[in-house]
Amino acid sequence: MTDHVRVRFAPSPTGPLHIGGVRTALFNYLFAKKHNGTFILRIEDTDQNRYVEGAEKYMIDALNWCAISFDEGPGKNEKFGPYRQSERKHLYRDYAEQLIASGNAYYAFDTAESLEHYRKDHESKGKTFIYNWHNRKLLLNSVSLSKEETQKKIDNGDDYVIRFKSPKNETLHLTDMVRGDITIDTNILDDKVLFKSDGMPTYHLANIVDDHLMEISHVIRGEEWLPSLALHYQLYDAFGWDKPQFAHLPLLLKPTGKGKLSKRDGDKLGFPVFPLEWKDPQSGDISRGYREDGYFADALVNFLAFLGWNPGTEQELFSMEELTQAFELDRVHKSGARFDPDKIKWYNHHYMQMQNDDELAEAFKNNQPELKDIDVNYVSLAVGMIKERATYISDFWDLSSFLFEPPKSYDEKSFTKIMNNDARELMSELAQIISHSSDFTVDNIQTDVKTWIGKKDVSFGKVMQPLRLALVGAMQGPDVFEIMFMIGKAETVQRIENLVQTL
Repeated sequence: MTDHVRVRFAPSPTGPLHIGGVRTALFNYLFAKKHNGTFILRIEDTDQNRYVEGAEKYMIDALNWCAISFDEGPGKNEKFGPYRQSERKHLYRDYAEQLIASGNAYYAFDTAESLEHYRKDHESKGKTFIYNWHNRKLLLNSVSLSKEETQKKIDNGDDYVIRFKSPKNETLHLTDMVRGDITIDTNILDDKVLFKSDGMPTYHLANIVDDHLMEISHVIRGEEWLPSLALHYQLYDAFGWDKPQFAHLPLLLKPTGKGKLSKRDGDKLGFPVFPLEWKDPQSGDISRGYREDGYFADALVNFLAFLGWNPGTEQELFSMEELTQAFELDRVHKSGARFDPDKIKWYNHHYMQMQNDDELAEAFKNNQPELKDIDVNYVSLAVGMIKERATYISDFWDLSSFLFEPPKSYDEKSFTKIMNNDARELMSELAQIISHSSDFTVDNIQTDVKTWIGKKDVSFGKVMQPLRLALVGAMQGPDVFEIMFMIGKAETVQRIENLVQTL
């Protein structure tokens, strides 16, 4: 085992990358970078029946969008490559045969039909069928058959799998960096299949062999792999290899109720569970993604980091560099982390305030047809005025349309409450005051209007409310003097006159 920290994220290309997978990749990445180590992407595509075209590219695109870039992986710095298990399949049979030679594994010729018969027979008696030490001598395998009979079946081309020979009457002592010490009675373990009849390894064998050959120092993965830890420990011992350290991350739980977060929860409650939009190559169905829904990658990463981990301080907003410095596995929780769709909105709102106005303006302009001919510098000024009330770029138009075009209508409730003959006279006179304003800056407009209000001896609200209604069409928006400056003198006067004419 190397002293250098080497971790891997090893997804299966069976569909889009779930948000829980992104969290696992993030924790591996943060741990590697904290310890000046190496973060590896390995594609575990041994299950060819479930392989989905385009899933691998999707995973790489998703990790890149989140700035969780791998140091080694498919097509990148392949010194321990190849990094797709389907391209490494020539390696695994030799290792499976090694386990047979050492007495730690055996050939099993049982058909799927015979195993199903045993399962149903056990179920009818209220029992669970487990293929292990207590019945392996009664089944069709190289433990119950002679060497000659076994070889004859192999020579005849009979289908077989290779199973691990789980020991009897032993206690395994396992260590997990999140969960501490774990003890397992080997009598309850089944003899897992390591090598399938189609010539491909199962996850268990390929995973252990690849981790060893790639010199993985720490295996950081989801809690769903915790039941496999006993077998993986035994495989390392059977090969005589040093073990990596293991850490199993807590599950991501539904926002409400019990159980693991699923796509169904997102569909039901209206939030994505994938980082990027995914189009199913077979059905054509489209699943929402955080990127397309208007979330910043930094906000998503910050949110995910706090699902099952915290820094032990009050700080909630972290850059990737700050997360890297703060991250330690001993602050990862054992219990599941509840997914809160409102919290990620909170993060996105805060990250919105950190964004560059010019970059936001470009994105806004590209997404809004009405802005096609508007100068991007003006759009940038508009964004700076309204972004503190926005969560997504898609909110910008509703918050700022009055900066680009006059209101098409007026809020009915506000209009009824505010507009009367007094308001009409005040607005008509205000239009004259503004049209004669010499230097149309925010400060000068404010001075001229407030001076006039003082002379008229009317309340501030009696002028400012109808003025806002004229400019915006509703009782919302930023400072009215800033709005007037932005749209200009002539447009301001025109909008006031439009309101007056409506009466």
